[in-house]
Amino acid sequence: MEPNHEPTRPLILVCNDDGIDAPGIRALAAAMTSLGEVHIVAPIDEQSAVGHAITVRDPVRARPWDFDVPGGTVTAHAVTGTPADCVKLAANQLLPREPDLVVSGINRGPNTAVNVIYSGTVSAATEGAILGYEAIAFSLCDWEAEDYSAAARWARRIAARVLADGLPTGLLLNVNIPALSDDELMGVEITRQARSRWEESFIERSDPFKQPYYWLSGRFVNLDEGEHTDLNAVERGCISITPLRIDLTAHDALDTLRDWSWTPDVQVQDET
Repeated sequence: MEPNHEPTRPLILVCNDDGIDAPGIRALAAAMTSLGEVHIVAPIDEQSAVGHAITVRDPVRARPWDFDVPGGTVTAHAVTGTPADCVKLAANQLLPREPDLVVSGINRGPNTAVNVIYSGTVSAATEGAILGYEAIAFSLCDWEAEDYSAAARWARRIAARVLADGLPTGLLLNVNIPALSDDELMGVEITRQARSRWEESFIERSDPFKQPYYWLSGRFVNLDEGEHTDLNAVERGCISITPLRIDLTAHDALDTLRDWSWTPDVQVQDET
């Protein structure tokens, strides 16, 4: 007779950018335990807005971390590096095998529109996709969030769907969840990334030695009034799921640029 072998549960890597003690990652890890074997590898300190930075000139250290979730404990490591560092280190050194899914979050605050570029949460998922894994970034659209329960339930539902059906190669999902109850949420919308920018300024101050230093300040500007954007969906109380590609090539501009002349005698018009 053939021996009975229980199927291996999916291995789920959980990361974030708010730090390993943030409430969002605890809620996300707890939600993932019913789907698979959960391993947490997350920054020991907050790494918000670091984008896809990686550590190349300093050592990256990882240490085991006590991490309790309802129903038991999960394996966790705290890392002295960025969210992208965490995923790289986990995949290469810390995990017992390759992950079946990389989930990042649940971020405190939205990662919509241009904020996708700056987000460490999205970058952790992006690194997962670069390495060839299914990957999802989750954000709760409330900077003062305390209750992550509804967002965690939706994260589990979305993660289960990705585990069941998979994603195209080189694609990840960026999920933004309004800070609403289950009854108040208006469903799910598949969206595109809205066009936006930050109108920024720096506040200049002086330290005790009379040397100047600067605090970044700014105002978020939505440049996109079109339909089916991540911003529009969240404003209407919908969960926004935006598929993102690793390939940043503007494919629709290739033919235009190929028609340009690259000879050295191109004249630049003098507007004076």
